Amino acid sequence: MKAIDALKETAAYLKNYGIESPEKEAELLVRHGLNIDSVEMYRDNPELNEERIKTVEEMLQRRLSREPLQYILGYVEFLGLRLAIGRGVLIPRPETEMMAEYAIKTARSQKLEVRSQKLEVRIRNTDNCQLSTVNRQQFTILDLCTGSGCLALALAKEFPDALVYGTDISENAIESAKKNAELNCINNATFLKGSLFEPIEKLFTIHYSLFTFDLIVSNPPYIRTRDIKSLQPEIRDWEPADALDGGADGLDFYRKLIPASRQFLKDNGILMLEVGAGQSDDVADIIKPLGFARIETIKDYAGIERIIKTRWTRL
Repeated sequence: MKAIDALKETAAYLKNYGIESPEKEAELLVRHGLNIDSVEMYRDNPELNEERIKTVEEMLQRRLSREPLQYILGYVEFLGLRLAIGRGVLIPRPETEMMAEYAIKTARSQKLEVRSQKLEVRIRNTDNCQLSTVNRQQFTILDLCTGSGCLALALAKEFPDALVYGTDISENAIESAKKNAELNCINNATFLKGSLFEPIEKLFTIHYSLFTFDLIVSNPPYIRTRDIKSLQPEIRDWEPADALDGGADGLDFYRKLIPASRQFLKDNGILMLEVGAGQSDDVADIIKPLGFARIETIKDYAGIERIIKTRWTRL
């Protein structure tokens, strides 16, 4: 069988099973199975041996079982990064990629001021405490519910002199984020296991509020518990439930995250949050009584208010 014949056959199967964009997915599956690029496939139309045919067929069967394409391929492209992705880790969405773009733009254009003081902190990154010095002129970023590390790594890549942290309660997510930092040769991002701000509190043995951030970003779980069963099977049956379930109304994490963020933001620090469709007003209502200055909403490519940005003023 030739590669293009395999492509057509694979696309036909995907189409019959109701897979969106069957031709595009078929090309990715066949190319991945053959380990060739598009030019080689269409120009050379190589012959598939039995081993290659079996590989493509196995990948096709996985997709027909509604396993996400990204898990089958083992990677996803995200704002110029290639991120390893596997079951147990939330697949980055285009909306989150857009949020990364806005976070980069915000960090660059705002040029948030940081103090010039130096602060000694003890960092528990091994069994023994290691004393290090943090320069308060260094731009600091925190990504909560980091998952694959997509947001943290996009920011760390754009600002190589910044100090970037990502936290997640999932061991799978933290291991994935660390792997992705290594794969993309990013050395200024640190990933810590734990819920929201807890790893930051544990990291610094002095009073944690003395170590604060210029920018905090988060794409927390925001799907309402009752809505999870109605999601696409690729999401409902394969992606980690704890990265999706935001509680009865989808707002559980915002109620915890937003008030606590005031202790971890520098004066004039920015908080950016991804929110679900129809949640922007509810999340804004959580923010308003807490003393943040100005709330801005940003729409995604579908016109849905998807990102909330606000500023914390201490003075």
